[in-house]
Amino acid sequence: MNFRTLDLNLLRVFDAVMAEGNITRAAERLAMTQPAVSNALKRLKESLGEELLTRMPSGVKPTAFAEVLWPLVRDSLGHLQQALEPTQHDPQAQARVYRLAMVDAVAALLMPPLMARFQASGARAQIEIHPLVNRDPRDVLARGDVDFALGHFPETIAALASQGNQAPVRHRRLSENRFVCAMRRDHPLAQAPLTLDAFCAADHVLVSFSGRAHGFVDQALASLERTRRIVLTVNQFFTAALTVVHTDLLTVLPDGFLPVTGLDDRLVTRELPLSPGSVFVDALWHVRNERSSQHRWLLNEMAAVAQRTVETAAQAHARSRAGTDAPFKDPYRSTVPT
Repeated sequence: MNFRTLDLNLLRVFDAVMAEGNITRAAERLAMTQPAVSNALKRLKESLGEELLTRMPSGVKPTAFAEVLWPLVRDSLGHLQQALEPTQHDPQAQARVYRLAMVDAVAALLMPPLMARFQASGARAQIEIHPLVNRDPRDVLARGDVDFALGHFPETIAALASQGNQAPVRHRRLSENRFVCAMRRDHPLAQAPLTLDAFCAADHVLVSFSGRAHGFVDQALASLERTRRIVLTVNQFFTAALTVVHTDLLTVLPDGFLPVTGLDDRLVTRELPLSPGSVFVDALWHVRNERSSQHRWLLNEMAAVAQRTVETAAQAHARSRAGTDAPFKDPYRSTVPT
């Protein structure tokens, strides 16, 4: 292969097809026709002298060579984009689609005030929310499937800290909350402080993004040589909250999440009789985006609303638990750019 004669546009096509795993979707992403994408892949294959993709009923499957090549191409394209984009991002003039991975609790807390902030400032940003399927988003960030992953990632952040400056993923803390036990208001355990024995004897709903029926609370219980009985495992906090409204099950949720469920008047919370630690919302991104002014802008926007949103939700929940009825004031509409 002669690198000097290689059409670099072919690498953009290759990157899109690898990311989508499908030629039709890649064509839509690139605003090209499907035959044009297929032709570009054929030309790249001829230039490299290597097979890149195998057609499958559901799309395309990369060869071993393509799997090795793709991370190098993606990083190189990312660095080139950073070098060519403006040093200062103008959100009112420059449109951009951002892909964020997060769970429903984080989305419910952050997205309403963030979008209200965008509308108030005239920012042209568009947000796509992608599901978070486990507690380690490094793979999806490395592949470029999303721009940021937001959530509680203690083990991942510990692993990144051990790598120091060589870590391929960066992170920033946005907010801190705490776990509480939630149950319906007329639950038998709602009449008194929750004891460890009562907590372990009850049936539980667990929120697990991977589907594994073992979480942070279970780790904390194991350190006390105790266990609990999990009868339902779900992948959304809202589903867990709605389930305990109608049953005698218990669930553990971030305290600040309950007010945005719309179920706050039907639930009560109790302090956990153990300490699973705080729940953090951290933003993670790949190092290739470290110098991107667009990514820095969105990160700062998310940080600006995160702490205020958690505090507002916690205050609303405290008023609800105290039985205080106050006129509703939308905290999102009052969120203005700083």
